[in-house]
Amino acid sequence: MRQIDIYEPALCCSSGVCGGEVNQALVDFNAALLSLDKEGIRVIRHNLASEPADFAACEPVKAYLAVAGADGLPVTVVDGTIVGTGVYPQLDQLRRYAGADTQANSSSPSGESGCCCKGGCR
Repeated sequence: MRQIDIYEPALCCSSGVCGGEVNQALVDFNAALLSLDKEGIRVIRHNLASEPADFAACEPVKAYLAVAGADGLPVTVVDGTIVGTGVYPQLDQLRRYAGADTQANSSSPSGESGCCCKGGCR
């Protein structure tokens, strides 16, 4: 299974339901992640506010941010390659990125954790 990393803007909460305003795109993204988790597909999230070192460690993301800035987030990275910017991916896109064309089988997710780029992506 491919490794999927989402590099997000600085968020006070990852659910999209905080403060007086609801971020529907973030709510939908969280629902997609719950579905994927049940299918054994893992998506690693990186929040600019709490994990800035992850952004600096991933060269493609670092280069993208140098051009687009934080306004260009979120960035979707699959196996070290940027595949999407500026919007959260939909459930079907995430399944495709993971290599699952339909409902994922019951295989368990990889035991790897952290940024796809730490020491591996150039």
